[in-house]
Amino acid sequence: MPTYTRVSRLKEVPGIGVNRMSDAADAVHDPEMLRLENMDTDLKPPQVAIDATREAIDRDENNSYLPFFGQNELRKAVVRRIQRFSGIEYDWKSECIITAGGMSGILDTLLAMLEPGDEVIVTDPVYAGVINRIRIAGGVAVFVPLIPSPQGWRLDLGTLKKSATPRTRLVLMSPGFPTGHVLSSEEWQAVAKLCSDHDLWLLYDAALERILYDGRSVIHPATFPGMKERTITVGSATKELRMIGWRVGWVVGPKELIDAIGLVSISNTVCQVGIGMSGVTAALNAADDGLSEAVQIWQKRRDCLLKELEGLPVSPPHGGWTLLLDTEALGISSQEASQRLFKHAKIAATPMIGWGPQAAKYLRFVFANEPEHRLIGVGTKTREALSR
Repeated sequence: MPTYTRVSRLKEVPGIGVNRMSDAADAVHDPEMLRLENMDTDLKPPQVAIDATREAIDRDENNSYLPFFGQNELRKAVVRRIQRFSGIEYDWKSECIITAGGMSGILDTLLAMLEPGDEVIVTDPVYAGVINRIRIAGGVAVFVPLIPSPQGWRLDLGTLKKSATPRTRLVLMSPGFPTGHVLSSEEWQAVAKLCSDHDLWLLYDAALERILYDGRSVIHPATFPGMKERTITVGSATKELRMIGWRVGWVVGPKELIDAIGLVSISNTVCQVGIGMSGVTAALNAADDGLSEAVQIWQKRRDCLLKELEGLPVSPPHGGWTLLLDTEALGISSQEASQRLFKHAKIAATPMIGWGPQAAKYLRFVFANEPEHRLIGVGTKTREALSR
């Protein structure tokens, strides 16, 4: 057998760690184990999406490679959705393509835009999968810290202002994940100014943009002056529509970029999940996609977890499904904390190793997948396990 040496593009691409925690939790077959390790939710997709998917299985057009850029009705539904929440109009034929999930769309975009050594500005912490995709595409991640506080996370605007260099190609922002940080209007203005001053693109990961708490409203960065022509929006059905297994996402932006991203998409996944697109189209066109009710449930779970962890070093998430605990402030590594919680408290939670330079000190709790009554007692269990 030939000897395999890991190729250079993978040398700094570690795993994400979530799968190891999930495998361990699955292996114990214990219904009392709290599943706070993975980005799942127990809330169902819209019923219209389930019904449309069942019907789609019998239609031959859903068992095809074509159309390469996604079904027309879905592309129309995507641009209508963006216009509904941002007021921005896009041409569905030339400025929108459908991808095999949101992260596939992000990788396609990075591959279409980066030359080897180009820099991408991201937050710290950020999803490890984003960092890995930047590296696979030949780019270099440049980190701007998110600063925790009892009021929530905020972007380090001073560091942001100094983050661009002649090698910087784009800024990538993923509001809500994994910290729960949601950019304020002031923060988006600072991002827009950075892009304008240094002639940068903005890659906007919109997967969680409407999962907002405490009455917050969507702020789409393309609405700021001069930003529509600089912004590439990547969205998906995964989180807001609770359609994780459908693997349908989209990329929307200026025509010349969409042409290049579409070429990568054809060369990568070729096409999307045919039966998935019908379901997502139905969900996007529905008068009520169930998100408002889902957000209310997730906010109650967030509030329950915050109450349970009161007094511990956590910052309240303003959106998304996750909350981070600073275990280093408690004198223990996130990896050791994860092991103690698993062994002594029956809590599966993921250490944030590989999620950014400062991220390794955090342990992530996903509150979207466990009902509120099962979260009661997490605080006591956590304190007892970490004090052992």
